[in-house]
Amino acid sequence: MSKDKSGYPGMGETNPLHNNVYGPPQPGFGMPPPNYTQAPGGPYPPAAGYGQPGFAQAGPGFAPGPYPQMPYPQMPYPQGPYPEGPYQQGAPQPGFPGDPNVPAGSPGYHGDVPPSYYDNEEFTNSGFEDKTIRQAFIRKVFMVLTVQLSVTFSFVAVFTFVDEAKTFVRQNPWTYYVSYAIFFVSLIVLSCCGEFRRKHPWNLIALSILTLSLSYMVGMIASFYDTETVIMAVGITAVVCFTVVLFSLQSKYDFTSCRGVLFVCLIVLLLFSILCIFIRHRILHIVYSSLGALLFTCFLAVDTQLLLGNKKMALSPEEYIFAALNLYTDIINIFLYILAIVGRSRE
Repeated sequence: MSKDKSGYPGMGETNPLHNNVYGPPQPGFGMPPPNYTQAPGGPYPPAAGYGQPGFAQAGPGFAPGPYPQMPYPQMPYPQGPYPEGPYQQGAPQPGFPGDPNVPAGSPGYHGDVPPSYYDNEEFTNSGFEDKTIRQAFIRKVFMVLTVQLSVTFSFVAVFTFVDEAKTFVRQNPWTYYVSYAIFFVSLIVLSCCGEFRRKHPWNLIALSILTLSLSYMVGMIASFYDTETVIMAVGITAVVCFTVVLFSLQSKYDFTSCRGVLFVCLIVLLLFSILCIFIRHRILHIVYSSLGALLFTCFLAVDTQLLLGNKKMALSPEEYIFAALNLYTDIINIFLYILAIVGRSRE
């Protein structure tokens, strides 16, 4: 084998490529590849490779060749325990994007979780459902209150117009103390036990017991007055209560903010009642009864606005028993104080 001047074999005159025996030299066998950057029209970016990940891409000037495809085993993939739960129909499921047209700062944007009713300002600001619930609550309270007042003033009518009932209660004063004890226990239970007064039908049973015991007490007290005094007291009570309720419905003044002041006045009135026990004076009793009627008239206005729910403080729609109890005791106390005022004035 001959060697050329460079000392490498196959590069001398006997090399068929140098002697052009088989034609002109081919690119890639004895000459470097052409430089495409020197072609007219400017440089061209290198061709992108189309190979699979993990294989070297073809260099510039070489056409992409076929790459071997690795056989992938076909086997069942393990299924993980994915939690399955009920989702709202029409709401975007977790893991899926929501509506791309809704901006992220809007009230209806909820991200990847279903929207909540209580977070939707469009429903909470309408107040339609709250107004409907409140109206049903008011109707229920006034229906219960009507039944209570009907029972109470039926007892008053019996003990006022039936002489045998008057004779019975005057000969058996112990029945008054028994009814007072029953009334006091039922009042404490309904006022202090919130869970009990919301359990049906035990709340209605306790309220019925309280109504019957207080009705007997009011009827027994009315039996010690003459018929004209009782009728006048009933009429004045009806006018006063109707006026206060109507005024509370139309007034813009918030009486619910005065509950603390009224509670202090109630404590003062209780101390005043102890004084009246030891001091038997007609004028003092009239003053005490007038203050009591005025105080419970204010309580009736406060409880009416708590029932309506249009002021700063309001009762829950679940507390219809408590609302009826408050209105009922206010009206009965107003009647008893007015009865005392009229009775003392007619002596």
